[in-house]
Amino acid sequence: MICSVFNRKFLPFMLLVVTLSSCVSRKNMVYFRNVDQLRESVERNRNDNLQIQADDELTIRVSAPEQDAALPFNLTKSIASPLAMGGAVELETYLVSDHGTIEFPVIGTVEVNGLTTIQLAEKIKGLISEYVKDPLVNVRILNFQVSVLGEVNRPGTFSIDDDHINLSKAIAMAGDLTIFGKRENILIMGEEEGVKTYAYLDLTDANVVNSPYYNLRQNDVIYVEPRSSRRQSAGSTGIAATYLSLASVLASLVILFTN
Repeated sequence: MICSVFNRKFLPFMLLVVTLSSCVSRKNMVYFRNVDQLRESVERNRNDNLQIQADDELTIRVSAPEQDAALPFNLTKSIASPLAMGGAVELETYLVSDHGTIEFPVIGTVEVNGLTTIQLAEKIKGLISEYVKDPLVNVRILNFQVSVLGEVNRPGTFSIDDDHINLSKAIAMAGDLTIFGKRENILIMGEEEGVKTYAYLDLTDANVVNSPYYNLRQNDVIYVEPRSSRRQSAGSTGIAATYLSLASVLASLVILFTN
């Protein structure tokens, strides 16, 4: 009789506890939930070519048929190397200032902000043409990185060797989406001329390639949100422990009420 009364009083309560413990809300699982509330959000420039911006790290190599004439335009530094007697030599890098400029040998201050690497190479060729005959200029961005977070198999930050990468390639570098990733709601966050930008892309729609966010920029962050089934799965991992705890409490209470 006592056990029957106990069951009627406490069993509904314990079932409620178990139910609540098995659910994990979107609020507790999803990153960047309030991204749409950013005060600074603008449409991204549709130019697919990577543009140089502040804090980019550049290497600029100048060569010419008369290499001696090009030497003053190649800043180099010596590095210790066990394979080379007396060390090795590599190019110094140029850090783009907050004003979008670099200090180039002989020429001085050069405006680089908003230029592609090809455009900057052409600009430098023009600036040094009076000093070097038929110069060849190669420009690279060294710190081009993108980060992939969320429901992918290998999340992380990836360095990009060339100056072009799109969303599909970035996801491939991260080992593709897991079965729990929301393919219809991929968040891309970045910065455009100092202003925060973001967009949600649908990978199931072929028109995604026409989005200005499909081709990625330096330091873009890609976030793949988990599906609701993933959140439920995360919550269910604690159910076994909850059952064991409740069973222990139930056994103790039964003993208490029956003695």
